[in-house]
Amino acid sequence: MSEEILINVTPRETRVAVVENGMLQEVLIERSSRRGYVGNIYKGRVQRVMPGMQAAFVDIGLDRAAFLHASDILRPAVPEPLDGEEPAPVPTTAIGELLREGQEVIVQVVKDPIGTKGARLTTQISIPSRYLVLLPHGRVLGVSARIEDEDERARLKAMMGELSLDAPMGYIVRTNAEGQSQEALAKDVVYLDKVWNAVRAGMAEARVGTCIYEDLSLILRCVRDYMREDVEKVRVDSRESFERIQRFVTRFIPELAERVEHYPGERPIFDLYGVEDEVLRAMQKQVPLKSGGYLVIDQTEAMTTVDVNTGAFLGHRNLEDTVFRTNLEAAQSIARQLRLRNLGGIIIIDFIDMQDAEHRRQVLRQLEKSLAHDHTKATVHEFSPLGLVEMTRKRTTDSLVRQLCEPCPTCAGRGSIKTAETVCYEIFREITRAVRQFEAEKLLVLASARVVTRILEEESGAVAELEEFIGKTIRFQADEQYAQEQYDVVLL
Repeated sequence: MSEEILINVTPRETRVAVVENGMLQEVLIERSSRRGYVGNIYKGRVQRVMPGMQAAFVDIGLDRAAFLHASDILRPAVPEPLDGEEPAPVPTTAIGELLREGQEVIVQVVKDPIGTKGARLTTQISIPSRYLVLLPHGRVLGVSARIEDEDERARLKAMMGELSLDAPMGYIVRTNAEGQSQEALAKDVVYLDKVWNAVRAGMAEARVGTCIYEDLSLILRCVRDYMREDVEKVRVDSRESFERIQRFVTRFIPELAERVEHYPGERPIFDLYGVEDEVLRAMQKQVPLKSGGYLVIDQTEAMTTVDVNTGAFLGHRNLEDTVFRTNLEAAQSIARQLRLRNLGGIIIIDFIDMQDAEHRRQVLRQLEKSLAHDHTKATVHEFSPLGLVEMTRKRTTDSLVRQLCEPCPTCAGRGSIKTAETVCYEIFREITRAVRQFEAEKLLVLASARVVTRILEEESGAVAELEEFIGKTIRFQADEQYAQEQYDVVLL
């Protein structure tokens, strides 16, 4: 699998595209006006403790108070009992005993503000580097589950055991560390130690609402997290950003430094790879499949639903074979679309019904296999009794659509508007209501051209009856400024 990372930089916006085998897989966007907060460490103050929710709202200097659940609060470790001693009591989990209003706390953002919800916080601090994640308050020594080779896991754990022997802190070995030497891991340990010392110094000096530690910019985060042996090129269209990446890569990933390139071309780099067109398609509800079938993706506040349809695909054998092949293709496409659109939370997939249990098993395995390339954790469950696949994908930032779009001002995000016929009858009711309440010699109705046309043509008989009923003349005037659902009844 060949992979390229494309970076487009403008003064107000940075975009990163991950392209695998010539196909766009992921788009990340960071705007100077709305930089993400995930990974940042703040000194906050507890504003309100909510025992009923087992949570607290914390002021960290953002527009909205952030949310801290009791399960995300670090508790002091319970010491092992000595011979003959009673075990120490387990620390309390009640939020009222863990925090009090006005208390200052050091917290880290684990989820950006989304919609009307504030940021999600934790007091269990973690600081990532190229190959490791430092857990300053833990003694855990873990290895990423994505490293499946048992011998490699044992080798990495043994090396980290030696490197962290004297450190009262924990580490998690990241997927990028697979195959790395002890020297490479040792450099990361030194780097993380320096960062943590700087954070500790900031904890004592910082005022409430101050950011003590800020994660790397989007460009450097992507290089740190995505640049591996199978990445052929990192191409960036900004000379200044290219030089920043070069300095970072030379320091932390020198063996891959030659793969970073500056793109000086006249044609925009995203146009060159067809990324702009793919981003536009990722904002559509319907996704065509090569076979002729298609997906319909609906994102709501509670969950995302994906419906699979055969469309124009008729198959060559029988219905079960046609359905099976469509579902296999859909499973691959769904995994890509979830990653490309950055869809998270609860996801319900309605595959086309399959009678064969083996076919259902293969479709599920195909979905899991396709999701294995995703950097975001996803959990897939078996087919439900209704034939639905339920899954979750970790959500830390807004989806691509919610980053780039806003609710339609015409339909207010409903996805539909009232028909011209419906608006006509609303206008008739409003006229009747108005003449009963107020005195007027005649009435003027302002509405959209489509509604006025319908009233004057198809509803002319109804207008004549209404004028006779109320005993007044009604004049209708089309106005291009009015949307289809808008109208005004003016008394003259």
